[in-house]
Amino acid sequence: MPPSASRTDDELLAATDVGVLLRYGLAQGAFRPALFGDGAVAAAVTLDRMGVVPRSMAFVAKVARAGGLAYAAALPEPLPSPRASAVLRDWLETAARAATTPDAERHGARWLAAVAEIMGMRVDSRSAGRRP
Repeated sequence: MPPSASRTDDELLAATDVGVLLRYGLAQGAFRPALFGDGAVAAAVTLDRMGVVPRSMAFVAKVARAGGLAYAAALPEPLPSPRASAVLRDWLETAARAATTPDAERHGARWLAAVAEIMGMRVDSRSAGRRP
């Protein structure tokens, strides 16, 4: 589907495998736009639907930036909900395996921050729609 075409959240989730995009997007620069585009939005939608708040994801991004992706993956409960933690941990473990260079580690932490930012924009957008 061309980038200018709009899709629903459900269509995006059905067409996007975040784990695959992490595996290839961190290891090969040619896949990075897809990782930071559809991959980040799909991750944000997934976590948003699980009730994760943006600041929780931003915290994980800071942990990954400071300690690395493997360190963040080893957190006992990276997010407040066990279900969301399991999903994120899977992504973090995939990212840690794929990020074999310091640059890839940085891109992984930046991707987590991008997901948090998109989550925040979605929350702000919903809130703006409710204001009188």
